[in-house]
Amino acid sequence: MNEIRELMQEVMTFSEERDWDQFHSPVNLAKSIAIEAGELLECYQWSDIADPEAVEEELADVLNYCLQMAAKLNLDPAEIVRKKMKKNAEKYPVEKSRGRSTKYDQL
Repeated sequence: MNEIRELMQEVMTFSEERDWDQFHSPVNLAKSIAIEAGELLECYQWSDIADPEAVEEELADVLNYCLQMAAKLNLDPAEIVRKKMKKNAEKYPVEKSRGRSTKYDQL
């Protein structure tokens, strides 16, 4: 078992022990991801500098819900990230996108 799968199992066990899985539909998990991402952004609301501990906690919440959603949808996080990176590499070839923040359709 790789580290991501082990972490997913820990997160799922935590939820199952509390009988929270009943609340974790894909739509509820997607909402929770967005909410926690907003809380992460709130750490930077008034400054480009944020409390590292607050950022760590909010980022952990985002990742927690992402792992739960992947498990709920029977997706392997490592596999889906690699798949998306392959698509991104095609959309953003190094020779056109290096050092630029331009969207792929404007390169």
